Amino acid sequence: MASSKEYVNYILEQCSGLDVSSRAMMGEYVLYVQGKVFGGVYDDRLLVKPVKAATALMPDAPMELPYEGAKPMLLVENVDDRDFLASLLPAMADELPEPKKRKRK
Repeated sequence: MASSKEYVNYILEQCSGLDVSSRAMMGEYVLYVQGKVFGGVYDDRLLVKPVKAATALMPDAPMELPYEGAKPMLLVENVDDRDFLASLLPAMADELPEPKKRKRK
């Protein structure tokens, strides 16, 4: 089941002011904070990378697979809490790797 554009727009609205963007990819959406991949919307679920900050802020969050063959990610269950997202995403951004520069040919 692909994610709905409405749900992705809701997540982006909840993260407004946090430098969050999305990119559609094969029916799902990859999410970026400050230009770094932090997670995505898969089957209308917000999943984030299990970096230290995320696991510390969500110690009881279930690990779920975004799709078959992928690494498990943390399910963000309280997407309605803007204050929580405002603390989670900047904390994660500090731990996420910089995007790789593409080599031009």
